[in-house]
Amino acid sequence: MKLFSKEQIYEGDKITIERQKISSTDLMERAGTQIFNWINLRMQGAQVPIHIFCGIGNNGGDGMVLARHLILEGYNVKTYIVNYSEKRSKDFLINYDRVKNITKQWPEFVHNQDDFPEIKQDHVIVDAIFGIGLNRPVADWVKNLFIHLKKSKAFTLSIDIPSGLQTDRMPFDEDGVVMSSYTLSFASPKLAFFLPKTAKYTINWEVLDIGLDPEFLSNTNTTFNLIGKYEAIPIYIPRDKYSHKGQFGHSLIIGGSYGKIGAVTLASRGALSAGAGLVSAFVPKCGYDVIQSSFPEAMVITDENSNYITNIDFDFKPSVIAFGVGVGDHMKTVEAFEVLLKSNIAPMVIDADGLNILSKHPYLLELLPENSVLTPHPKELERLIGAWTNDFEKLEKAKEFSNQYKVLLVIKGANTITVFENKFYINATGNPGLSTAGSGDVLTGIITGLISQGYSPLSAAVFGVYLHGKAADIAVEDYGYQSLIASHVIEYLGAAYMDLFKQPEAVSEKSKEDA
Repeated sequence: MKLFSKEQIYEGDKITIERQKISSTDLMERAGTQIFNWINLRMQGAQVPIHIFCGIGNNGGDGMVLARHLILEGYNVKTYIVNYSEKRSKDFLINYDRVKNITKQWPEFVHNQDDFPEIKQDHVIVDAIFGIGLNRPVADWVKNLFIHLKKSKAFTLSIDIPSGLQTDRMPFDEDGVVMSSYTLSFASPKLAFFLPKTAKYTINWEVLDIGLDPEFLSNTNTTFNLIGKYEAIPIYIPRDKYSHKGQFGHSLIIGGSYGKIGAVTLASRGALSAGAGLVSAFVPKCGYDVIQSSFPEAMVITDENSNYITNIDFDFKPSVIAFGVGVGDHMKTVEAFEVLLKSNIAPMVIDADGLNILSKHPYLLELLPENSVLTPHPKELERLIGAWTNDFEKLEKAKEFSNQYKVLLVIKGANTITVFENKFYINATGNPGLSTAGSGDVLTGIITGLISQGYSPLSAAVFGVYLHGKAADIAVEDYGYQSLIASHVIEYLGAAYMDLFKQPEAVSEKSKEDA
């Protein structure tokens, strides 16, 4: 799914109006009607008090359209105008008059704190105060209104974006943003819904189709893309009936040190379970018995040293090399890594201590093969690209790093983001159960196993992150967040593959009638 910028949304509105020969008021009517349909389907006429707070711009106009439809349908509606400016948009004024024409309960003006209405927890709030165009801090009394809404603990529905939140930068003031229970976003979700510091402003979101020009939506390229099931399916490469293991590559997992052989075992299992034809693990001697006994499907090559890697030597041509899981940062290991980088031509996936070695010895970054995949968690990322002041700056610095060294960055988190060639791919799968030891090692293995089969590094990273998260989503149904461990993700990886082609359950006639 594309994530359109606010500038692209404005352009889409303009093109839609021109091509469909409608007015901006007509387009606003579509938006407000879609919101009404969403609410009406769920509330079914329930007489719960609905408080609609409208700004005096186009977001407020959407709220006015909604208010009119709810009033005509007989809902218990109170409409307020948050009068933060003397300016009004044309379409807001048109729809304000339309509300006045159908009810004697005209919208009430809110000028300051004395005008704040009483709202109870079992009421519903609709936030239609500010849209995506906000570019300044809100007034103090408006901020206090937002705090008032939050204190009510009522279900809060935001139109397009929680008021006070911006699409491409941090809020000016954390209290100057509506805390939304649900956001109905037009055309696409907003980037802010997926970043650690701004995602908290809406618990859930949904995209509403308001009929923007299909050609514009299809042909417009976006910097950010959300990867869900329907984006993952086209990446999948099916297998021929007569294929054999030699066609799916030989993955080499280099890592481990005394006490950290489990990381290599998890990565090796992840690579083979993702579909690699063969997997070899290169470990210190202390890891030989561990891997041979715990994962017999893997082949094992050992370093001459017992406790850490000192000399990386193997006698085959790997399809892909993963380096770093559990490897430690002994100087002999660093030297061995440098020798490997100077001679290697295979694609590489770098994780964990491999990333820490790169950050401590940045000259090694210049030796990475082009299109190498780096998979840092937040602290590892900070060591690589430097500190950032907010999530938007983090993404900008990550893009610059990716371009400078011609590598892919897989920024692990609640919504893991893959960065490559000025594009960002935001993953939609995964859950808090992945906050557990070894889950990153499994992801490294999955991405490695996909590259081994012939997926491009970008496809492997995006698809691997999706499968990793989906496997966790399926596994968590059996284990719960707290008891999910990294091995479960591997065990459910097959189910994640199968889910790609699982058809939605048929809706019964009774269910249709109930809806």
